[in-house]
Amino acid sequence: MRRTRILTAVLALAAGLLSGAPTALAADPPAPKLAADTYTWKNARIDGGGFVPGIVFNRSEKNLAYARTDIGGAYRWQESSKAWTPLLDSVGWEDWGHTGVVSIASDSVDPNRVYAAVGTYTNSWDPKNGAVMRSADRGASWQKANLPFKLGGNMPGRGMGERLAVDPNRNSVLYLGAPSGKGLWRSTDSGVSWSQVADFPNVGNYAQDPSDTSGYASDNQGIVWVTFDESTGTAGSATKTVYVGVADKDNAVYRSTDAGATWQRLAGQPTGHLAHKGVLDAKNGYLYLAYSDRGGPYDGGKGRLWRYTTGTGTWRDISPVAEADTFYGFSGLTVDRRKPGTVMASAYSAWWPDTQIFRSTDSGATWSKAWDYTSYPNRENRYTMDVSSSPWLTWGANPQPPEQTPKLGWMTEALEIDPFDSDRMMYGTGATVYGTENLTNWDGGGKFAIRPMVQGLEETAVNDLVSPPSGAPLLSALGDIGGFRHTDLTKVPSMMFTQPNFTTTTSLDFAESNPDTVVRTGDLDSGPHIAFSTDNGANWFAGTDPSGVSGGGTVASAADGTRFVWSPEGAGVHHTTGFGTSWQASAGIPAGAIVESDRVDTKTFYGFKSGKFYVSTDGGATFKASPASGLPGGDSVRFKALPGGKGDVWLAGGAADGAYGLWHSTDGGASFTKLSNVEQADTIGFGKAAPGASYQTLYTSAKIGGVRGVYRSTDKGASWTRINDDAHQWGWTGAAITGDPRVYGRVYVSTNGRGVLYGDSSGGGTTDPGPGPDPTPTGACKVTYTITSQWSGGFQADVQLTNTGTGPWSGWSLAWPFTDGQKLSQAWNTEAAQSGSTVTAKNVAWNANVAAGSSVSFGFTASRSDTNAKPVAFKLGEQTCAVA
Repeated sequence: MRRTRILTAVLALAAGLLSGAPTALAADPPAPKLAADTYTWKNARIDGGGFVPGIVFNRSEKNLAYARTDIGGAYRWQESSKAWTPLLDSVGWEDWGHTGVVSIASDSVDPNRVYAAVGTYTNSWDPKNGAVMRSADRGASWQKANLPFKLGGNMPGRGMGERLAVDPNRNSVLYLGAPSGKGLWRSTDSGVSWSQVADFPNVGNYAQDPSDTSGYASDNQGIVWVTFDESTGTAGSATKTVYVGVADKDNAVYRSTDAGATWQRLAGQPTGHLAHKGVLDAKNGYLYLAYSDRGGPYDGGKGRLWRYTTGTGTWRDISPVAEADTFYGFSGLTVDRRKPGTVMASAYSAWWPDTQIFRSTDSGATWSKAWDYTSYPNRENRYTMDVSSSPWLTWGANPQPPEQTPKLGWMTEALEIDPFDSDRMMYGTGATVYGTENLTNWDGGGKFAIRPMVQGLEETAVNDLVSPPSGAPLLSALGDIGGFRHTDLTKVPSMMFTQPNFTTTTSLDFAESNPDTVVRTGDLDSGPHIAFSTDNGANWFAGTDPSGVSGGGTVASAADGTRFVWSPEGAGVHHTTGFGTSWQASAGIPAGAIVESDRVDTKTFYGFKSGKFYVSTDGGATFKASPASGLPGGDSVRFKALPGGKGDVWLAGGAADGAYGLWHSTDGGASFTKLSNVEQADTIGFGKAAPGASYQTLYTSAKIGGVRGVYRSTDKGASWTRINDDAHQWGWTGAAITGDPRVYGRVYVSTNGRGVLYGDSSGGGTTDPGPGPDPTPTGACKVTYTITSQWSGGFQADVQLTNTGTGPWSGWSLAWPFTDGQKLSQAWNTEAAQSGSTVTAKNVAWNANVAAGSSVSFGFTASRSDTNAKPVAFKLGEQTCAVA
């Protein structure tokens, strides 16, 4: 079941971890040596794994659709591959909240334009205000308009909407419904600037729980949707009639008939519920409304469906069941644009035995259900489900009727019929996107086929990652769906971890010298919080909890797997021999400490709490505080012991108002040395040593040389290579990182909502190349020019420039002519300009140095002709480059 996800770093935010303030240092450190390498990034496939509260089809271009997630960014549908393309991977560390998307709008006048209202929390958890992102190339690149208030992509009520809407007649006009009492906002310049609609009369008053002191459930959910009546305008002139939904049970719907100049409460409207959605069928003149007694996306016990006739002002309750028979609210709502009168709605909060979807072909006069009882508890479905592409959606369950597995869904607040294809429908759930391509079989008494339509949309929140030296290359600890054992990174695993099935796995470890032994801990409403495996995570069995355990905490396995140390929530640190059938309290270490094991010495374990490092040499029975000083004072710390190196410990973490960085100990934590060339670091991991290197490769999510990124070092931290780029940042990456012990250069990176990313080096750069011989390189070069996406009038391309010479570069400038009239619009990871037909792309500060044999990549968007011929000649200074 999907629950509210909150960043692991929330507590650290108050201490300024993500504030962007400079780290306090006694003296300026020496300038770090940075090299450049080009990485290829992919997701370890899970497919879905999170809540999809919104799906939006463009009304004027076939096959153009977008999906929004609550913490994992936005996506565009690619019809050719039947997959989703992520659009907000460029969101950086300090703006991590902008990976939460509260609304998305696709422009039907100019389909190249798309807008996203972003921001994750409206309370103190997210330190920054929200923004409206705007794109003129379908999300390939973005510009941002910052707002003077916060938005809540992961707040209660996030399934209502859409809160952001583009005028279908005058597309320079947009409206945005704000939470927190901030009212209705409008832009008249295509999202560049925004101002509050001063005359809008109601800012909303509904909060899920007004007594919540955190500000999460007590926030006013505000203005929740905007709908235009396109029939009341003409091309180029503002639409006159606009409907707005407000989180107010007594005053839920307002209307303007003068293009937003004045507003009135819609007369005669029903009261006592919140209008989650308002969808207009302009051809029939009906405004359909889905109501619930709560804001969702989890809660809702009563609901209604209403139809408002725009021409006469009459209201009709068209609910498919009596209110007394509802135990859910309505939210998902859509009409068939090809078949006026066809309307569908979902019972989003019908958790048990299943969600329900309703369909009417006579404007709500009569309804049929996606499933119904024959004789309780037996049911008959109008659909078939095939989840073979995402088999874990069965949850490994064997429910009793009337429950079934896989479920039709839950939290089904996004429900859309393709405006160009009556047979295609998509809907979001708490874990995936489902869809069908033969929906109209429903009307003829046949069965329509449902399957996941989620490939490419990766939305898991990652808590921990391990890559053992043998067995599966990757094991993951995830929020909401527990975690997976990946034997093939390109394929969806058959099942998440089960027996027990944690709602969230908080920590994961394996025995370094016996990788078949694995332990995990996690959260579970009822049941044990620890599990063990003796076959590398393929199968599991539950351990026994010590008294008082309420959550997973962190866990560590001895190097040989004969003993374990566990620091759970609700109880102090404990240790055991064997597989957790009997636990003893550990002495000398405070409750809540983070625990890890030495990867060589089978009796040595380590802990950290509130600035103190702790060491046990008797298998976790007793710990002693280390005399080491100068470590981070808070608990936003990750540390690990080096495989094969007894007493070799690396520690990352801190906060901007205190000690923050990367520390190294070679004496089992008795003392630590802070690396002067790392300003901030939040994770540390190890991977296979570089060719010719004697020490394992280090990986970290860090700030080095003033630049936030993912970094690699092959010389024990003396120099660093940034291996991601500005187009691949994924918001917050501070939970976990690990290299692969079997593949040099491969790294696994955690995200908070974009799943597990893994990167492979395409250039093979290893250490700092040192100062280049000339700012304008003259050695041999090779260029790979790849068009990654194109659309009517525009395209996106990636360029990889490889140093095929024998000497390093300390700067580069690549030029080429466009031969087909293309015009550069935006670029990233380079300073690019166009003069006439010639484009010149130069290095930026962090990717100037390119070692021999290494590569650097950048990307751009541009306008195009119908043919869009690729450039065939590239010059690096005066040197002609080979073209791959």
